[in-house]
Amino acid sequence: MAPLPAAPAKRPRDERLDLFRGLTMLIIFVAHLPDNSWNGWIPARFGFSSGAELFVFCSGIASALAFGGVFVRRGLAMGTARIAYRIWQVYWAQIGLVLGLVALAATLDRVFGLAEIARQFAPLLSDPERALFGLVTLTWQPDYLDILPMYLVILALVPMMMLARRFHDALPFLIAAGLYIAVWATGLNLSGNPWSGAGWFLNPFAWQFIFFIGFFIGMKWLPVPRLGDRRLMTAAALFVLVSLPLSFWGILEHWPLAQATRDLVIPASEKTDLHILRVLHFLALAYLVLSLLDPWRDRLDRGAGHLLILIGRQSLATFLASVVLSRLLGTVADMAGRDEVLVALLNLIGFALILATALVVGWFKSAPWAGPGRKPLAEPRSDPVAQAAPTTRVREAS
Repeated sequence: MAPLPAAPAKRPRDERLDLFRGLTMLIIFVAHLPDNSWNGWIPARFGFSSGAELFVFCSGIASALAFGGVFVRRGLAMGTARIAYRIWQVYWAQIGLVLGLVALAATLDRVFGLAEIARQFAPLLSDPERALFGLVTLTWQPDYLDILPMYLVILALVPMMMLARRFHDALPFLIAAGLYIAVWATGLNLSGNPWSGAGWFLNPFAWQFIFFIGFFIGMKWLPVPRLGDRRLMTAAALFVLVSLPLSFWGILEHWPLAQATRDLVIPASEKTDLHILRVLHFLALAYLVLSLLDPWRDRLDRGAGHLLILIGRQSLATFLASVVLSRLLGTVADMAGRDEVLVALLNLIGFALILATALVVGWFKSAPWAGPGRKPLAEPRSDPVAQAAPTTRVREAS
């Protein structure tokens, strides 16, 4: 087997990656907040792709930067161990997230007399044994809790890609494409609901395709076109514009032909199995946005951009916070009414709490306790005369 290529020199942190990951966390919060009117204006409503593609693509690049070098420097065994450790962390994050949401629902039921557990986790009441087994084995994924399990399965494919690269440079690309084709040709998926037999809502064997595009770019196995090429920008812009009437609800609801065309072109499983139009739309949009952003690349870490970067640097923690906050604030909206002022306020509160989570987690990760501590307070100097006085008195008394 051919050795893996030499590790590239360590690259400075790309602030664009953190910026877009931070933006994704806010989009996920807006999309998960139930009956959120702001959800009608997120990027997914204006094209085939959504924030999920951005999240997974950025995760692929981040995984290449975080784990790829371990495979190159320390070999396949140590790289696989590093991936296994990350899988372990994310698995328990998923379990903790689900349990936290169950506890939150139970608290709301007890305090306010609601029925959130029955609404969100009905199988826990009707079939608790199978439900608990499904949660632990990831064979049951409650609604909107399917992103981290998908990420786990995709991470497990990384060592296979690194091993394949040793045999032939093109083999990882063929594996990624082959899995994607198998999804559409055979319905390849995992069990995501033991009662209905449905598969995972985000099919990992399909979504690995967009992940590994990012991963291969991060590993520099896949060349990227030069940003700002006018012909490519024009082509990307045209594709994005053509997708608009087939995606925007304001057009679909008032133009039956557009809805009929969308139904004809895009199947019902288009998100579950990552329809190719979603991939192409995301790549076109990414190239267009990155090209437009490139002249301001050195000024991203300012103002609102700085806040998004702070959120993106703590993506796992802020993702967990966004999911929990969407459930909690959704219940608040249900109880208080959903007028637009309240909805706007809840969205802004959610954004602020996600940022606060990033700041707190970043502070803990900085390990402030590991730095030099305060100098101890100076002890009073000893007074030799005062110390000697009692002895003198004793001697005099004797």
